[in-house]
Amino acid sequence: MNNPLLKTLKGLRGNPRACVYTEPMWGLSMNLCLPYASVYMLALGLKDSEVGFIATVYMLVQVVFAFLSGAITDKMGRRKTTAVFDFISWSIPCLIWMVAQDFWFFFVAAIFNGAMKVTTNSWDCLMVEDAEKSQITRIYSLVIVCGQLSALFAPISSILVSRLTLVPAIRILYINAFVVMTVKLVILYSVSRETGTGLVRMRETKGKSLFSLLKGYGGVFRIIAKSKGTVFSLVITALVGAVGMINTTFWQVIVSRKLLIPDPLLPVFPMLRSVLAIVFLFTVIPFIARLTLRTPLLLGFAAYLAGQTLLVLTPVTGMLRYVLLLVSLSCDGFGSGTLAMLAESLVALHVNKEERARVMSIQHMIIMFATSPFGWIGGILSGISRSLPFVLTICMLLAGAAVTALYYGFNPGELKVGGYAHEDEGNVELPPPRGNTEEA
Repeated sequence: MNNPLLKTLKGLRGNPRACVYTEPMWGLSMNLCLPYASVYMLALGLKDSEVGFIATVYMLVQVVFAFLSGAITDKMGRRKTTAVFDFISWSIPCLIWMVAQDFWFFFVAAIFNGAMKVTTNSWDCLMVEDAEKSQITRIYSLVIVCGQLSALFAPISSILVSRLTLVPAIRILYINAFVVMTVKLVILYSVSRETGTGLVRMRETKGKSLFSLLKGYGGVFRIIAKSKGTVFSLVITALVGAVGMINTTFWQVIVSRKLLIPDPLLPVFPMLRSVLAIVFLFTVIPFIARLTLRTPLLLGFAAYLAGQTLLVLTPVTGMLRYVLLLVSLSCDGFGSGTLAMLAESLVALHVNKEERARVMSIQHMIIMFATSPFGWIGGILSGISRSLPFVLTICMLLAGAAVTALYYGFNPGELKVGGYAHEDEGNVELPPPRGNTEEA
């Protein structure tokens, strides 16, 4: 077994194994619905601008919960926080989406769904705090593979939509998502254990209010601002996140409404993109991951840029549109797979282990705040022309490539993808939470 990802998968133990092994259940739940999410909203009478506004509300709620997530995760523990907020942010919204009738159903669901930023933080901590630092990038790569594998179940959605029409089929898929996601969180809670760092932070925060724990965040902001590597990772992650949000929200809109691809075929294209991403993650990406960070980042931006450009240029009629869509998805698969893995790893590699929850909560909050306007902006642009949201993503990808080139031009002491640093400037000791009498 020479492939590094397969060796890592086989060798996983403890919480990393619990988190990675349960992640494919995502594919049998939410990812059956996501290819139709925006089209489902349009079918129920929402306008493009309202779809974009819902996406922005979702992101703004994430900003709030991202800020609270560190304190919540420290106080409740990584394991319990993940279980509770998975139910709040995924199981409950699935029930709302299932019975949705108009804009306000989606608005309320977006508020619940935005709480997922808490479980994003707690789940990350649960997965990597007891893992070796040199394995973090590969663990995140495996998580991405699990997410991409979920698209292989896309034909289930296609069959249901073709037989039942769009709205009834998606309602069935949302109730299925509720059941599977709830089972997933129960299994993860049962087979995982609280991390060593989590136990320490639970003891240190016992008897302290959430408000008193939030007071200590001023020092976290100062540490982040002083770390050039952390600021760079935040910029890259925000740009990648904004591009991903626009793609998630409006890709099926342009393909369905502009390119006139039949609804039953909508999940097929993301499935192909995911298959390609998996192939790249097991073949090309492990090779370029041995290089300095600049090279795979620039390659990822270039491939993603090519895919978005082809999508905008795809003609609205004829068989050529299918060919260009496939080429576009190939580029997207490589670009998004590379950038998603590197963006997550960049953030994780700069985090002080003892203060991971607090630092990552602030990082997630900053990223969500920076990306939140783009759902609303994308909705306005889509109302003018279905291609304009992707002109915006092209501009953001160009900006990401430029920032990467400039950063490494001024900072030739580059970090390796595997987690070995020439200058590990992010691992600076943070002050203990304000009001804490014990040493952090």
